[in-house]
Amino acid sequence: MVAIPASARSLAEALHSDGPASDRAEKLRLYAWLVGRWEMDVVIHGNDGSQRLMKGMVCAGWVLEGRAIQDVFAVPGLFYGTTLRIFDPSLDAWRILWSDPLNQVYCNQIGRARGADIVQEGKEPPNLARLYGSVPPEGSEAIIRWSFTDIEADRFRWLSERSIDGVSWTLQREYFAWRV
Repeated sequence: MVAIPASARSLAEALHSDGPASDRAEKLRLYAWLVGRWEMDVVIHGNDGSQRLMKGMVCAGWVLEGRAIQDVFAVPGLFYGTTLRIFDPSLDAWRILWSDPLNQVYCNQIGRARGADIVQEGKEPPNLARLYGSVPPEGSEAIIRWSFTDIEADRFRWLSERSIDGVSWTLQREYFAWRV
């Protein structure tokens, strides 16, 4: 059993870490750039071709003795969620757990590098489909792909896409983030 440091007087002190765990720092590098505070311009693509602009934010940090990265990813008035990203050596990939208690959306994905991008894929939860105004045809299971692209030290682009067949993808949201 791991002992919580005696200096930890709160959940935040017990949860947060100063950096990645040394025994897996190389593998944790994939998402390390995300640690910090970001603001975002958000473009919501409607099913009817319309676009709506909103503002959002991300705050990310090392947690659980530096073995995971957690963030608060939010667009006020739309969603307010948290992501836990944990590297799984048995998959040589990341398990992504996102939850939005405001809208009761819970999502599991697998994240991997794809060239210079990071791509997270998983089944689309029904509450997410409803939130986005999409419902898969009877008997089909839509999949979602959330991608970090154009990653630089001070900016990134994040895409939310959906597919019914795994071949053609519909862009639902774009997030243009910059480091604060």
